[in-house]
Amino acid sequence: MIHETSLMAVLIFLFFAGTVIGISFYLGRRAKSASGYFAAGGGIHWAVNGVAFAGDYLSAASFLGICGMIAFYGYDGFLYSIGYLAGWIVALFIIAEPLKRLGRFTFADALDNKFNSRGIKLAAAISTLVVSCFYLIPQMVGAGALVQPLLGFPHYVGVIVVGAIVTLIVTTAGMVSTTWVQFIKGSLLVVLCAIITVMLLMRGVTTKPTDSAGNPRHIAARNVTALPGTVLPESSAWAGKPYVRIQDADGVVTVWRKEANGTFSETQTLAVKKDGKKLVNGKPRGKNTGEADLNPVGYASQLPGGVEKTGRVGPFGFIQTMQDSEVILWANDKITDTDGTVTTIYFQKPTSGKDFMAPGSSPTFKKVRSEKFLDKLDFLSLMLALFCGTASLPHILIRYYTVKDQISARKSTVVGIAAIGFFYVLTLFLGLGAMTSGALDVTDSNMSAPLLARSISEFLFAVISAVAFTTVLGTVSGLIMAASGAVAHDLMTNFFKMKLDDFAKVRAAKIAALCVGVIAIILGILFAKMNVNFLVGWAFNIAASANLPALLMLLFWKRTTKQGITAAIIVGMVASLGWILLSAQAYKDVYGLDPAKAIVPFSQPAIVTIPLGFIVLIFVSLLTQPKAEKPTA
Repeated sequence: MIHETSLMAVLIFLFFAGTVIGISFYLGRRAKSASGYFAAGGGIHWAVNGVAFAGDYLSAASFLGICGMIAFYGYDGFLYSIGYLAGWIVALFIIAEPLKRLGRFTFADALDNKFNSRGIKLAAAISTLVVSCFYLIPQMVGAGALVQPLLGFPHYVGVIVVGAIVTLIVTTAGMVSTTWVQFIKGSLLVVLCAIITVMLLMRGVTTKPTDSAGNPRHIAARNVTALPGTVLPESSAWAGKPYVRIQDADGVVTVWRKEANGTFSETQTLAVKKDGKKLVNGKPRGKNTGEADLNPVGYASQLPGGVEKTGRVGPFGFIQTMQDSEVILWANDKITDTDGTVTTIYFQKPTSGKDFMAPGSSPTFKKVRSEKFLDKLDFLSLMLALFCGTASLPHILIRYYTVKDQISARKSTVVGIAAIGFFYVLTLFLGLGAMTSGALDVTDSNMSAPLLARSISEFLFAVISAVAFTTVLGTVSGLIMAASGAVAHDLMTNFFKMKLDDFAKVRAAKIAALCVGVIAIILGILFAKMNVNFLVGWAFNIAASANLPALLMLLFWKRTTKQGITAAIIVGMVASLGWILLSAQAYKDVYGLDPAKAIVPFSQPAIVTIPLGFIVLIFVSLLTQPKAEKPTA
């Protein structure tokens, strides 16, 4: 942890949180009826709804995850941006108007428009809950990642704070307050990221980033042939590794990495002892933090023409400069000593721009460069999930019910695409700017964008951190709205046939929102160490596999039956979820097992499970065609 608590950031965050809560209480009187609570009475203007689309969709994964991935690995992170944006084409040309015409409150309403099937209601409700919970995980993880530099509290405190505020927003005024929170958050996020990008371009790229006091903001590699201090005895765990531990006269331990030319360069290290106490280079960890006080890093080691600073550059000039430069990226390694001490070592990787500005430089997408067919299939499967998942996310689909007619639904989609597309272009500049800002935290990729803002201005850091919190608030509130609607409207009212008036239905939805909020908090704490972007990829896989085949076939194949829709949702959901849980990534990051023992051949299931959903729907629908009525005499 390299951050210090910012009083300014705390005050701005409290102002933002107080504002959104105040809006919720003010608008609460408009959420007494079921229509007001679930769909804002259909009275949201299409332009407001379009920006709210952006606020709902630009989640913690979009802001924190993508920027962090670009900052650590380069162009690979931008592939997520491309996939996320491309999915809106499906929403615009295929989903928007039909969904508005067919539905009322929830995704299940649209699927069940002409069937009145309890099976469809149950399957769609369960799918909504599963997708919402999977998508809630990265949002809550992002909330915890933000609270540490902002308030100086542990990760779980941030998760609890966001969970409590969002639950209050949803239970107070439902979709009305959710819409306006998303509108405010979407507007602020896009505008502030544009401001940071402009300031980044004006600053240019330098090989020697410094802080406000003129001190270097990176650790330069110091190659030496004679090691200082006393070399500690190497245990068997260190034997054969390119590292050596050094202890100086004061007893401070450092780790040096042996380079190919036989010299050594100092690395950043984090040693965690068996008793749980954390040491940094042999010294106790920072006060009131749960992470190491590692120095901020990230800089260009070589710029085109051998200059030390580019000066002001334009957007295309910035991209060209990064491609023609060499940048110090960072990797890590873990070594477990015979006494149980685990040492995490972060070491420099001088990397050509032609490498990190091309696909395949990150661990997630390295399979792009693989010669194995299954490795390339894994990448294609992820991109397919991102493309198809957008039009299948329940919390996105229900936003079409908040406008008055089908034309407004299309217009709001166009506005949403414009805002979202502009933001995703900015993520490339923000990520690459963070990569060379000298302000990276090598232990936390999710903090790359806020720390870039801090390298420019403390005020920008405060504002962007607070806006990032509202980013989480807006997306989580939309997800909880979708989940509460699935419980109160789809399950309780339509499936179990409970006779609820508007007041009782809204009350049931609020109780469901409270329960989902608690679940979100628990999941956010349990999955704290996973990258938010990868988690979102899982949610997109499940949504696309479970929901897209049913929705598209309902709209474009007249022989679709209620049994076919129900079977497609269940099979798509179970198959994608099961595939994910049996994947190498789950073995490694969830179970802590050897990923080589994973049962399925690759981690992203969409390329298998989406076609499976279509096949199942067609097969079951053909078997369950209604019998033609015999003509009467």
